[in-house]
Parts: sequence; structure tokens; C-alpha cells
Amino acid sequence: MGDTTVALLGTGVMGAGMARNIAAAGLALRVWNRTRAKAEPLAAVGAVVADTAASAVDGANTVVTMQFDTDSVAAAIEAADPAPGTVWIQSATVGVDGAARLADLAAARNLIYVDAPVLGTRKPAEDGTLVVLASGPDDAHERCAPVFDAIGARTLWVGPAGNGSRLKLVANLWVATVTTGVAEVLALAGSLGLDPHLFFQAVKGGGLDAPYVHLKGGAMLADNYAPSFTMEGAAKDTQLIVAAAAENGLDLPVARAVAERFAAGVAAGHAELDMAATYLNYRAE
Repeated sequence: MGDTTVALLGTGVMGAGMARNIAAAGLALRVWNRTRAKAEPLAAVGAVVADTAASAVDGANTVVTMQFDTDSVAAAIEAADPAPGTVWIQSATVGVDGAARLADLAAARNLIYVDAPVLGTRKPAEDGTLVVLASGPDDAHERCAPVFDAIGARTLWVGPAGNGSRLKLVANLWVATVTTGVAEVLALAGSLGLDPHLFFQAVKGGGLDAPYVHLKGGAMLADNYAPSFTMEGAAKDTQLIVAAAAENGLDLPVARAVAERFAAGVAAGHAELDMAATYLNYRAE
């Protein structure tokens, strides 16, 4: 563990929590964020806050990226220019094409590319209970283990690099569909003159129940849209899902409709709110 030095690029909603757990695990940590102010609080947990991506990776043998999209991840790595042989753990949600593009970037720079998006939002990132969907070369498993053990409750290795991003799209389709479904259920209850809370009572404890239903539904009814996973992020991810399906000859009408609802939320000015704010789409109609 002591010989692992991590450079984490991107200390936003997810990256900050991941960084704190990496530091708590006793790993040497260097952090960088495009807006330095978002990284500065991590100095309190022992992280070295770097002014540039290049200075963050200087001396690090493992780089973790957690930016918003493929372009921002690529820009960070190009600016950082890690040394050949560095392990690059890519944890942002970038989709199938994005993962392939970043794999090419890693190959051109002789980096060991591990495609490892995570399941979970702000609180699991803060608690170190993410699920890591890791994919990449077998000989990288041991080198990645200290980081994955720090940030997650479980690591699932799913084959060659790129499979992690594929599985992340599959899982995120479920998350987005459930969130949108709960919003429509509550909107329907209200339109029928019912107290929407009755829905939770009806499904409680049965086969139709799920903790996520109460988590997102409760936030909707409380008008609590503090971001755990932003509307902008949900819109981006669902667009990646629809695109990946189409490229493989699959039409997903429900996924397309869900993507349209999140895009509508962004257009309505809710980009920085939690994805649960999709409920506002229905309340306004």
C-alpha cells in the first residue's frame, strides 16, 4: 500500500469523496481540479493540491480521472502527460465510444488503461461504498486494488477494458428509468386527487418496493434537489445509452423517452439540480 501514489484528477461531487477515502486508506494522494477551489479542502486530509494536472501526476504511479465527459477526461490526461507505464484508472461515465477513444489515448502514451466507472452517487462516494465496474488487463488487478478497496465496497472485474463502461450504461439505464418512473407515478397520483405518499405505503415491504424508490420519491415530495447525481449528468448518460443501443442495432423507446425527459429538465434550467428534479417536469405540465 505504501508504494502506491495516486493522482486524482477531478474533485467534483464524486471525486472529492473518492479522494477523501483514498487519503483515509493511507495512500499518498495528489489532487487537481480545473477549479482549484474545489480541490483545496482536500489539503485538510493530507492531499497535495496541485496547480496543474501535470504537477499532480508528477511522481504518481496511479492516475484516477473523474471528470464530466470524454472530452474533459481526454483534456486532463493530455495536460497531465503521465509517464509511460502509469496505471490510468478511468472512472468517469463516458460511454462505449468514449471508452474506446480513451483506450486509444492510453495506448498512444503507453499507459496501462483500466476502464472502471463506479455505481453510486455522492453519499456512497463519501462513504467509500461505491461498486467499481473494473475492466482491463489482468496484470493491473493487483496494482488497482489499493485504490478500489479505498473507494468501494465491492469491485467487479468484467473483462477487457471497455466492458466496465458498457455495464455502467446498463446499470444507469435502470437508475434513470426508475427515477423517471417514480416521478410519473407521483405525478399521476396527484392528478387523480390522491396523496402521493399513499404510493409508498402501497408498495412498502413488498416485491415492488426498493430503497431507491423511497430515496428519490421522498426527495421529490420534499422538493429537495440538492445534487447527488445532477440532471445534466443524467441527460448526458441517457444520451450515451441511446447512442450505444442504436450503434448496436437496438431501439430502446423507453430509454429514448427517459433521455428526452432529462434533456427537458436541463432546458428548463434544472441542470445543476439532482436528477430527482425530473419530477418538476410533470408538476409544470
